[in-house]
Amino acid sequence: MTVSDKEGKDIRATHNKKRNMFFKMFSSLVNIDLEVAEELLKELEQEELIIEKEITKLTFNSGMMVLEGNAHFLGNEPLTESEIEKYLIFKKDGKEVAELRMQNLQNEKLFFSDYKISVNFNKFERGRVLQPGNYEILLKIKQFFNGEWVEGVCTLGNIKNQKTDFIVSSEMKVYTSKMNKSYRLIAELDVESQKFIISSKKLAEVESFLEQKDLTQENRLLRYAKKLVFRFCYRICKIWPIQKNKITFASDSRTDLSGNFEYIYEAIQSNGSHFNSFFFLKESIRDKKTWIEFFKLAYHFATSRYIILDDYYPLIYPLSIRKNTDLIQVWHAVGAFKTFGYSRMGMPGGPKIDSVDHKNYTKAIVSSHHVVDKYAEGFGIKAESVYPIGVPRTDLFFDLNKQQSILERLYKEMPFIKNKKVILFAPTFRGNGQQSAHYPFEYLNFKDIYEALYKKGWVMLLKIHPFVQNKPQIPYQYKDFYFDVSDYREINDLLLVTEVLITDYSSVCFEYALLKRKMVFYSPDLAEYTATRNFYYEYLKFIPGFFATTTEELIESVQEEKIDYDKLNDFISYFFDDLDGKSADRFVKYLMHDFYEEDIEETHYSEDGKWIPAWGEKGATLLDTKNQKI
Repeated sequence: MTVSDKEGKDIRATHNKKRNMFFKMFSSLVNIDLEVAEELLKELEQEELIIEKEITKLTFNSGMMVLEGNAHFLGNEPLTESEIEKYLIFKKDGKEVAELRMQNLQNEKLFFSDYKISVNFNKFERGRVLQPGNYEILLKIKQFFNGEWVEGVCTLGNIKNQKTDFIVSSEMKVYTSKMNKSYRLIAELDVESQKFIISSKKLAEVESFLEQKDLTQENRLLRYAKKLVFRFCYRICKIWPIQKNKITFASDSRTDLSGNFEYIYEAIQSNGSHFNSFFFLKESIRDKKTWIEFFKLAYHFATSRYIILDDYYPLIYPLSIRKNTDLIQVWHAVGAFKTFGYSRMGMPGGPKIDSVDHKNYTKAIVSSHHVVDKYAEGFGIKAESVYPIGVPRTDLFFDLNKQQSILERLYKEMPFIKNKKVILFAPTFRGNGQQSAHYPFEYLNFKDIYEALYKKGWVMLLKIHPFVQNKPQIPYQYKDFYFDVSDYREINDLLLVTEVLITDYSSVCFEYALLKRKMVFYSPDLAEYTATRNFYYEYLKFIPGFFATTTEELIESVQEEKIDYDKLNDFISYFFDDLDGKSADRFVKYLMHDFYEEDIEETHYSEDGKWIPAWGEKGATLLDTKNQKI
């Protein structure tokens, strides 16, 4: 039950009526004026004002502090939310450095003396980590009392049922394009004095690039020299003719034949084409390429009819692609969600206007005609070069036999998911790029989620973006519930065993939508992410699932049984033109016919994969006059 402002005023009016009756009795007994009596009693009450306070919950999760408690002036419980304000005061060296307003909560007695606040010390001061030093934490109350506002500052009080001093230590990390920093956060509450101190201490500061040892001046020069030699070799290799049946696959984000590459290559093999395929795969753009690899790449890029990429590939962007060669981006993501590429121009981490990245693609493929303009803008290419013919790796969701094979393998490799309801936690990274990529794990309250879901038969798989530098530190007591599967390359395989997907701004929602299962979009930092990254569509209207910003909402959403299938079906219809599981075959047919659609529409294949021209099909005549005009 909630007391409205009107009800609160009525209760307060009754209280004041009784109080005035007391004043009249008091003034008649001592034979003084009523106004004087009221002033004397008010002064007496002010002198005896006492703040009643208690902490009911104090927890830390990395740099995130959750504080709950109650506080009010004794004898005058606030009946409405507008009658009381509570603040956390931070003092450093005796000076107030921050004041945070706390959320008023109504308690079981219908008073607004309870409060709650979450403080993220990783982003405390204007989005920056709590700077080194000792901070005393105090409580400030402003309360409407006896017809006027009164104010008091005091300690927070003691933690309910806490008999000994409270002390907790955690680590905070900061990731930027230049430096990675780590801090130690220590919180201490002395039971006797009720003094609450939070200390921040810098532990380390190192270059953020993961291969600092390779970034000496000599190695920088060597890398630059290799690139120059590579470009020179590419120009020299143009003396050789282009091989019309040659395809070169290149990726700096995978070491095996997986994702779109896997489905495209399988379709090449099964469609009876005569392409010769060459693969150049690296786990990361940070992985070194040898001199031999540079020479081979230059030759194959210069002599291939098609060069196929699936991600950002910086080595190729400065090249001038040959007239009869197609550089095709098949991109690792589906749909259009958060802005990328040149859609981010002017934003933190966005490209410069004179950047050459992506702009030399001759073609790109997407899942729907609705996102053609988004990819054209993101890559800086013409919309006519973007083909909505489907994303090959989504064919998995229409291939029941392949799904069954993957499920059988996963249950063998991951026995901990057997007979369990599986949650997959798959957020995107934070930061301006690969060098500063991280995820704020303080958003994930391991303890509360475990206690709410473990005994109900759930397990949670953590699939963290490969760019993320900080890894989840799973408390040992919860290791039978949380399982880090970040090293498992293909997330689509994991989606098959997933009952609930938890994500935020990741494009994984597009593939998972095809399974028509529950999604929860857990986005505590939505406002900040919108300001620094933004989206192609209005976030809250766009997402085809539950929205959560707190651990409580996240847990509630996971256990919610309802799914809005109408919104989910509309989402699928908008972002997928073809729901036939033949995206890879379509793509290969375009390759076989030089991307001329009229040829593709008129060609057919025999059961053994051989091409049959339209005039060679059964029932065809030399002159088809069925629709011919006279």
